[in-house]
Amino acid sequence: MRAIEITQPGSPEVLQPCERPLPVLKAGEILIRVIAAGVNRPDVFQRLGQYPVPPGASDLPGLEVAGEIVDGELGDSGFNKGDLVCALVQGGGYAEYCAAPLEQCLPVPKGLSPLEAASLPETFFTVWSNVFQRAALQPGETLLVQGGSSGIGVTAIQLASAMGHRVFATAGSEDKCRACEQLGAERGVNYKTEDFSAVVKELTGGKGVDVVLDMVGGDYIKREIACLADDGRIALIALLGGARAEVDLGQVLRRRLTITGSTLRPRPVAFKAQVARELRERVWPLIEAGKIRPVIYRSFPLEQAAQAHALMESSAHVGKIMLQVAPA
Repeated sequence: MRAIEITQPGSPEVLQPCERPLPVLKAGEILIRVIAAGVNRPDVFQRLGQYPVPPGASDLPGLEVAGEIVDGELGDSGFNKGDLVCALVQGGGYAEYCAAPLEQCLPVPKGLSPLEAASLPETFFTVWSNVFQRAALQPGETLLVQGGSSGIGVTAIQLASAMGHRVFATAGSEDKCRACEQLGAERGVNYKTEDFSAVVKELTGGKGVDVVLDMVGGDYIKREIACLADDGRIALIALLGGARAEVDLGQVLRRRLTITGSTLRPRPVAFKAQVARELRERVWPLIEAGKIRPVIYRSFPLEQAAQAHALMESSAHVGKIMLQVAPA
């Protein structure tokens, strides 16, 4: 099969086309003929040598795919060979065929193309498990999304907004802020020209937000604590701003604040299977009803994975960057 491999840690040019044998299926896995794959920030970190591949996972990048089931034991899953599915995987997505745990597969939502469906798993699994499971965003509560124009950001904004929450988001330009608002954010805050903490406090009448979805870390933590409501929670999913932060523990104590975090890739199949079940029950109907839509900025042919990574590193995009692996 055709695939894209990381020849050595480095710039996007280290992503090179190659020929690989088809994946050997493990127990509980199916083989997907990949039609499209998502490009995500962890792929960039893996290419740079900063995100180790979990034991037993493919060394090929790519954490989400959509395509046709061509092999594997399907049991009583309700899927059949030939069905179109999208899947969260631990690696191997930048290829013509990819092995995926059956329990991490979801049907392509009605009305979506495989390319659109391939943009869903990584961000929806991440947002659901962090915002709605770990941080337990409750009805009537408010959410601040850092990096609102990213793939994670556009997912979090739409999902929380569709479920009736007030949402605020940060982004790095006025155009990106307006894009966040069009997706459901009440206010996009330009973090280059505005103090997001002060803006959020003002918009919430001084109360602050209940949950912050943070992919920055670093010095953002101090400002996030300042704009959290009592009993507020920070869900940390990446460290783009650094791994060290100054924390006023007195505020954590007095106001019962929670700082939590997680990375999705190393979590066991059983955990991801539960997330998949909840997504299918709670979120897929919202997508099929048109209340949430995929936001795809640009797609590239598989062989142009390097250009896709260069675009991601430029941060010029709003939404997802995709690879078209085969015709639908």
